[in-house]
Amino acid sequence: MEKSCKQHYKENGVSQSNKNMQGLSPAPLMQLSTAYWDSQTLLTANRMGLFDLLSDGAKTLEEITTVLGTQPRPTRLFLKACVGLDLVDERENNFTNTPLSQTFLTSGSPAYLGNALRYSDNLYTTWGNLEQALKADRPQTPPETYTGNDKAQTRDFVYGMHDRALGIGQVMVELVDLSGRTRMIDVGGGPGTYSALFATKNPALHSRVLDLPEVVAIAVEIVESMGMSERVKTEPLDYMQDAFPVGNDVVLISGVFHRESEQTCRGFIQRAFDALDPGGMLVVNDVFTDAGGNSPLFATLFGLNMLLTAEDGGVHADADVADWMKQQGFTSIEKSPFPPPMPHRIVTGIKP
Repeated sequence: MEKSCKQHYKENGVSQSNKNMQGLSPAPLMQLSTAYWDSQTLLTANRMGLFDLLSDGAKTLEEITTVLGTQPRPTRLFLKACVGLDLVDERENNFTNTPLSQTFLTSGSPAYLGNALRYSDNLYTTWGNLEQALKADRPQTPPETYTGNDKAQTRDFVYGMHDRALGIGQVMVELVDLSGRTRMIDVGGGPGTYSALFATKNPALHSRVLDLPEVVAIAVEIVESMGMSERVKTEPLDYMQDAFPVGNDVVLISGVFHRESEQTCRGFIQRAFDALDPGGMLVVNDVFTDAGGNSPLFATLFGLNMLLTAEDGGVHADADVADWMKQQGFTSIEKSPFPPPMPHRIVTGIKP
């Protein structure tokens, strides 16, 4: 009997467990569990100005510690980690930016993403409260913090949106044909970057950027810096309460749906329909999931980021948005993905 039990355990216990583990490695789990080491190293280097310091040439450890106000031993460890992350190069005890950092993380570069990283940096502690968000179903960083109440975080947020929108918008203006259209409203338009890029692409187009007063005050600076002040104007508007201005042949709603519930998004679509002249186009751009909401990975994680930062934050499927537009009465509805690896998608429709 004892032998029979041992044999049974061997066949159905340990041996079965080993069989289930064949071909599996815990490495992905370990990488996920320590991924914040990488991100905090990057965010700290960006926050302290390391990449700008190295932008004009190689520096010694002593030169770096003098400017950053840090101590030699921990700074050496920090720089070695940056080298390992391909953020910094080291040659003969001198440190320089890698091409990646020089291109995207130095403030003099036209492809600068440092402001976008600062927004992620501001949310680092917030992500540590994910459990609380799941239990309470409320954001862990009040949206008002970065849309007006805190001037520094609002500025980081708006300029961070601008940095990201420059890359996104340059693709979007090629995906959406606004030829012959002259009057656009940019609802929740934030920095005004998309309006400025569309106006640059379409010389007859005039646009109004509609957003909260504290946000459009910063948008004025950005639009002016892009040379589009004559054809891109800003107007304060609370898109949760205020009616959309009428008489338009384009309504752009970009990066707004992920902050709101299905009911609110349907309301946006209805108000956009009312704001358009016949033949007018609604353009909705956002991070969307596939039908079912399980992919792509970036979109699913983005939904959590919005859960943490907006009252009704999450992520929608582009197929659902297309259905909502159809039910409202839009025709010629099209869904257009951005080229990989960009995670955004566009849904467009025409008012009959």
